[in-house]
Amino acid sequence: MEYGIRQLAALAGVSARTLRYYDQIGLLPPARVGENGYRYYGPAQVDLLQQILFYRQRGFELEAVRALVYQPGFDRLAALQEHLARLTAQRDGLDALIRTVNNTIASMKGEIEMSDEQKFAAFKQNLVAQNEAQYGAEVRAKYGEPAADSANQALLNMTEAEYRHFKELEENILQALRQAVAAGADPAGEAGRAVAALHAEWLRMSWHKYQPAMHLGLVDLYLADERFAAYYNGGCPGCAEFLNRAVHHWVRAE
Repeated sequence: MEYGIRQLAALAGVSARTLRYYDQIGLLPPARVGENGYRYYGPAQVDLLQQILFYRQRGFELEAVRALVYQPGFDRLAALQEHLARLTAQRDGLDALIRTVNNTIASMKGEIEMSDEQKFAAFKQNLVAQNEAQYGAEVRAKYGEPAADSANQALLNMTEAEYRHFKELEENILQALRQAVAAGADPAGEAGRAVAALHAEWLRMSWHKYQPAMHLGLVDLYLADERFAAYYNGGCPGCAEFLNRAVHHWVRAE
């Protein structure tokens, strides 16, 4: 079936202006353009638009989406399976949080007793599930099953204070990266040293044993995989590259 631009916009719940912009940047060209200048979209473009909207819903920038869907050998089925795993992890994490809220309410009413560890377990389980769904395959392929399992267990074993510090470090890294890139800082300078140190401290909290060589390999993965790059670049392009260059300058492999 073929759709005009307004028909496809209505079908997908986006604006015709959005589709025209996607065409302009080479993200979603129409199947053909009629003599009257109207854009027409076929089944391939419908499927591609669905993929684009899946990635956009997950927070990917348009440049990252284009790099993913137009990479050689892009596997639509594999991409859909990854979307499903991600959504399933989000649902499981939400279910765990709902159970925690219900248990907390019951605890406040005196119906059950709830330990401090139980109050925060769902947050850690949710984070592990999301990380596994989004990055698990790549991390396990690069570092092996034991290393990935050990990192997950280290996160689950964190105390309330440790977990709070872990999340604060994560936010501090993102903030420091955005400030450094916005200021045009040199990764080999003081801003780069600070970012590399924060990132190493963050990794030490989740790795059984911190290894500089693994740290260097991980930041290389951040550039090689668009999903990692999209996380660090979110709203500030260049952050993933700054982190990579800073770590390579300040961290020395053993």
